Amino acid sequence: MDDDRSALRTSVVGLVAAVLLVAANMRPTITAVGPLLPQIGADTGLSPAGLGLLAAVPLVAWGAFSPVAHVLSRRFGMARSVLWSLILLAIGTIVRSLPGPQAGLWLGTVLIGAALAIANVLMPALVKRDFVRVPLVMALYTALLGGFGAISSGVAVPISHAGPPDAPLGWRFALLVIGCALLPFAVIGWGLATRRTDAAHRTATDEPRAAGRTGIWRDGLAWQVAAYMGLQSASFYMLVTWLATIAASLGRSAVVAGIDVMVYQVFSVVGSLVVPVLLRWGWARFVPAAIPVLGILGTAGLMIAPNAVELWVAVIGLFSGASLGMALTIIAQRARHHDSSAALSGMAQSVGYLVAACGPVLFGGLHAATGGWTAPFTLLLAVMVAQGVTGLFAGRDRYVLGGR
Repeated sequence: MDDDRSALRTSVVGLVAAVLLVAANMRPTITAVGPLLPQIGADTGLSPAGLGLLAAVPLVAWGAFSPVAHVLSRRFGMARSVLWSLILLAIGTIVRSLPGPQAGLWLGTVLIGAALAIANVLMPALVKRDFVRVPLVMALYTALLGGFGAISSGVAVPISHAGPPDAPLGWRFALLVIGCALLPFAVIGWGLATRRTDAAHRTATDEPRAAGRTGIWRDGLAWQVAAYMGLQSASFYMLVTWLATIAASLGRSAVVAGIDVMVYQVFSVVGSLVVPVLLRWGWARFVPAAIPVLGILGTAGLMIAPNAVELWVAVIGLFSGASLGMALTIIAQRARHHDSSAALSGMAQSVGYLVAACGPVLFGGLHAATGGWTAPFTLLLAVMVAQGVTGLFAGRDRYVLGGR
C-alpha cells in the first residue's frame, strides 16, 4: 500500500512538473516579439499596421485551429496531442527565425499559432481531468506562463544586441534562442509524465461527449465564456504588442522599454496567483466582473499621468494576469466533464482569439491614423469595460450543455 501511495505521489509530482514546463513555453515565442518590433520593422520594411498584423497572426491561428484541438484529443488523446503541439512549436520557431524572404517569418508565425492553439485548448481540460484542485493548478500554470513570458520580453532586445557592435546577432537570433531554450525539456518531460494518462482515462463517457460534439456552439453560457476570453485576450495582446513602443515614445530607451514589458508581465504573475484566493470568498461570482477595474485604473493612469509609467504598468499587469487566470478557470469550472471542458475550451478560445486578433491591428491602426495614443487607449478602455459587463454573466454558477 505504501509503495502504491509513493508511486502515485511521484506520478502526480511528475505531472505537475510537466504542466509547468508546458506553461513555460506557451508565451515566449509571442511576448518576445513586441520589444523587437522596431528592429523587425526596420529590417523588413513593415509599417506599424503591418507589424500589428504580424502580432495578430498567432491569434488568428488560435481562432482557426482551436476547434481542431478537440477533434485531435478525441482521436489521439489529450496528452499525445499536446506533445505533438510542442514539437510543431519548435518547428515553427525555427522556420520563423530563418534568414531570407519574409515568407518564412509569416509561415513560422502561423505554425507557432497553430501549435499554441492546440495546447491552449487542451491544457485547461487536461487539468480538470487529472487534478482535484483545479483553481490552484490553473493559477500555477498561468503564473509560469506569464513569468516566462515576462522574462522573454525583458531579454529579447539585449540578446538581439549581442555580438560585435557592428554586426549584432539580431532579432531572428533572439527569437530563436528565446523560443527554443526550454522546448526540449518540455517535450521530454511531457512525454515521460503523460505516457499513460490518456489510456487511464478512456472510459465510457458517451453522453457528455455526444453533447459536447455539437451543442457547445448553441449554448448561451459558452458564448459568454468565449466573450470573456476574447476581451481579456484582446487587451493583453494590445498591451504586450505595443507597450514597448508606448514606453519608447515617452523617451525611454529600447532596453528600458523592453523591461517595462517584462515588469508588466511579472505583475501579471502576481495577478494570476491571487485568483484562487479571491475565489474562496463569498462573492466569487463577482470576481470576473471586478478584475477589469484594475485595468481601467491603470489605463486611465497612463493617459493622465504617463510619467508614472512604472506604476501603471504594474497595475495593468495585475489586471492581465488575474484576467487570464480567471478566464482559464472559468473554462474548467463551467463544464461538468473534462470532455465538455475540452469542447468549451475549443469553442471559447476559437471565438475569443478571433476577437483578440483584432486588438493589436486596431490599436496600431488608430495610432498610425492619429499619431498619438489617446484613441488606442480609448479602445483599450472600451474593451475592459465590456469584459467587466461580460464577467457578470460568465461568473454565474452554471454549467454548459444544460448542467445546473
